[in-house]
Amino acid sequence: MRQQERALRTRARIVRAAALEMDRLGYEGARLSRVSQVADASMGAVTFHFPTKKALAEAVREEGVASVDAVVNRTLSAGTSRLRAVVDLTVALASLLEQDVAARAAARVAREQPDVMEQWSGSWLPTVLDLLNRARADGQLRPEHCPETLAALIVYLLAGAESEIRTGADGPPGGAGSVADRLEQIWRLVLRGVAAGRI
Repeated sequence: MRQQERALRTRARIVRAAALEMDRLGYEGARLSRVSQVADASMGAVTFHFPTKKALAEAVREEGVASVDAVVNRTLSAGTSRLRAVVDLTVALASLLEQDVAARAAARVAREQPDVMEQWSGSWLPTVLDLLNRARADGQLRPEHCPETLAALIVYLLAGAESEIRTGADGPPGGAGSVADRLEQIWRLVLRGVAAGRI
């Protein structure tokens, strides 16, 4: 039992190290030898748990998606209106990108290597689109606004948030606070144009 626990801890350290490297350098730039060093694990341990770099990237993706799923579930269980849930989910995902290296690494690798990993947005975009369609049906969105267009806007907003987080940019003038805070401010502007009333 003790050996199995040690193997699980080693595997977790390897995945964490791979997330750090893939977040910093992307899939192509991440080297298994460097992952081994950062994880303080032998190359034998790395290749025992992950025979290929692609398998390691998949483990990073799974960890990132698990974090996204937790955020989605937490947002959906809050009991807010559907349109408010879309806003809250978008802001929570931006916050997740700021704080969770596996989510950030999964987003980067999916963007840079779509043949290696399915798109990061695939773990949350269907929920967003469903919420927007229901919000429209409930009269929360103005009828002239298309849920698919709003969903595309959200994809672009989160891509911009990831880029700002990754580059360490300070954002636009007067944009104090976290990326999630600034995204909340952007939503206030957007809602004035798309919401049918108070959300």
